Amino acid sequence: MFSTPRTKAHLGAPQTTVETRKLLPRLPLVRSYGPGLALCAGAAAVSMAINSLFSGASPLVIAIVLGILMTNALRLPAVLAPGLDFSAKKLLRWGIVFLGLALALADIFALGAPMLLVIVAIVAGGILGTVLLGTALKMRRAQVLLIACGFSICGAAAVAGAEGVVDSEEEDVVTAVALVVIFGSLMIPFIPLLGQALGMSAELNGMWAGASIHEIAQVVAAGGIIGGGALGAAVIVKLARVLMLAPVMAVLSVRQRRAGYGKPGEKRPPIVPMFILGFLAMVLLRSTLVIPADVLHAGSLLQTSLLSAAMFALGCGVKIRSLIKVGARPFILAAASTVLVTGISWVGIELVHP
Repeated sequence: MFSTPRTKAHLGAPQTTVETRKLLPRLPLVRSYGPGLALCAGAAAVSMAINSLFSGASPLVIAIVLGILMTNALRLPAVLAPGLDFSAKKLLRWGIVFLGLALALADIFALGAPMLLVIVAIVAGGILGTVLLGTALKMRRAQVLLIACGFSICGAAAVAGAEGVVDSEEEDVVTAVALVVIFGSLMIPFIPLLGQALGMSAELNGMWAGASIHEIAQVVAAGGIIGGGALGAAVIVKLARVLMLAPVMAVLSVRQRRAGYGKPGEKRPPIVPMFILGFLAMVLLRSTLVIPADVLHAGSLLQTSLLSAAMFALGCGVKIRSLIKVGARPFILAAASTVLVTGISWVGIELVHP
């Protein structure tokens, strides 16, 4: 590939340094991942710009809708595939890591032991009930687990977490994320209206939104609709659910290892995935140190950027025709899981705050 040193000296060509040799293998990676990553970055920027103009519009939801519209309206070139896949997996997990900066344990503990027990019951009951319903519907175990975690914990981030420890197919992940978007978006107006019809105060209605709606962004939107002190209460309860991501992933990983799922010779998943450990480290960092507001704002911006780029990439995997082909059972399970989680959260809140 290269000339001999003598020929180089004769031609006056530059010597190949160690730094140059290290750089050369990276160039194909840039060419491979660059186009898809650039598209995801652009979509994230557009989503966040729309959010800055219309604060009620979640950049994550906007990003995934943009991805769905683009992939179903256009024929995306194959050159985008590596970058899109990288965004949907790696960037999403980095976004989960920085999500930990939004959680302060003092705020979570301020909810009180009874409400924390209700949140544990929501997550545990939602996952167990959804798994039982999925088994009754004779659906694939991995697909059921992804839907159960997404609907019971924190939407697409929980789907990504579960995907890292269960033996799932790409179609399962895309379907679960699409269902989170569809049913979570339907809950944004539903919970405020139903809470008002039930005579709930703004704060309790906000807590119900945080305890039952799937995505953090969807919770924020619902809290804004309710008004009063609902938004703060909704976000704190939702973040307490997000904190359940770590123990649930650990339990799933242990069960996966014991059950021996996976391909022969494949390395078993870690008991706690590295990105979940990173998430916990960020939670502890936020809870034990006084972090300047500017740093927290930068972390929030980075988290939103990463998750928006990842949501767009996931949206690009949602083919409407393929979603129709999966049949009615995932939609039935998603609807049932939504009702289950909403019901458990309402009963729990009524018991704690009669």
